[in-house]
Amino acid sequence: MRILVGWDDPAQAELMALYLDVEEDSVYIATSPEDLLAAAARAVWDVVLLTLRLPTLDAGFEVFQKLRRIMPDCPVVGTCDPRDVIQLARFISAGLRSHVIRDSGGDFVFLLHVTLQSAVQAVRAEREQKLAERLREEVDSVRKLQESIIPKDLCCPSGYGIQARYEPSQIAVLGSRPVVLAGGDYYDVFRLDQRHVVILLGDASGHGMKACMSIMTMHTLVRMIRGSEYNDTARFVAEINERLCQQSVLQDEGGFITLLYAVLDSELGELQWTSAGHPPPLIHRLSDGAIDVVGPSDDSGLPLGIYPEVEYESHTLTIPRGSRILMYTDGLVEAFPSGIEHVEFGIEGVSRTLVENADRSLGETLRALFVASHTFTGGVGRHDDTSVVLLERE
Repeated sequence: MRILVGWDDPAQAELMALYLDVEEDSVYIATSPEDLLAAAARAVWDVVLLTLRLPTLDAGFEVFQKLRRIMPDCPVVGTCDPRDVIQLARFISAGLRSHVIRDSGGDFVFLLHVTLQSAVQAVRAEREQKLAERLREEVDSVRKLQESIIPKDLCCPSGYGIQARYEPSQIAVLGSRPVVLAGGDYYDVFRLDQRHVVILLGDASGHGMKACMSIMTMHTLVRMIRGSEYNDTARFVAEINERLCQQSVLQDEGGFITLLYAVLDSELGELQWTSAGHPPPLIHRLSDGAIDVVGPSDDSGLPLGIYPEVEYESHTLTIPRGSRILMYTDGLVEAFPSGIEHVEFGIEGVSRTLVENADRSLGETLRALFVASHTFTGGVGRHDDTSVVLLERE
């Protein structure tokens, strides 16, 4: 600690200097108001020890007020004679952090170091709490910005059902309370025309403002070119990649986005899709309960924003009637409990939950997936935000 002392007894000041100037602490003792205020102005201190009579109570209070103006964030600990205890009230009201009573035998000196240390620790704890609250507000703002681009009402052609859900991760503790983290997950569902419906999921690397802004940038690009009605999913993804490679918000510090872009032809019952480093969809045939990965599971394509002029592949599936297609971000399958052994919820957990909820509605099945993956973590929460889209051909 860097300790500044304003004292009225030079002889006693020498003893205090010997007692307080220990280990990594440093002490400067001023025996006049002028010297004290000058020292306060020329250096940074962790705490001030001030006798309330310097040399009188009124003069000491005036010095105390000047100290508060010079160093408003520095705690001041006062000492006073037993006869002056009643005068402590105005000092405390003006911001005195703590105090010690000066007994005639001088034993109070042995209380000074621990009292000063406690005052410094209390102020640091308060600062950390304020910082935590500011960070919480910033995280909430970023999360609300992210959630503002996620659609609330999903369009669905006749003969199909569709449900989607997004949940941020909620695992950290900030200021003694869990924090809902901002991330880079995103989904969108919209019509190209009466026949075609676009379904896409994106997941930006990292968390916080950068991930959010990366997703916002991609969302803007998608909305800018959706009028072109890119039914060729590979061409569309390649175009998005080209544009993202020109965006500094994504290029800084090696950021990237995984994307699953799909177009449903509701008349033919065909789903064409392209992956850019994203997990492939799953198909659940309700008739026999079979669940399979759609398309090649070992060729997910290169994530967006890494290199320009990348060629992507399109895959096409005719969705059998009475089947469901699950599209998701990796936060769902990568949920894991705390502990030494790292075991993920995985495709096995997802498949088991889909089978167990085959006779329930899409919305109920979606809720069951989120509950099951959260329960798998032992209640600590998923370590990544999660988006899921569930499509059914009736």
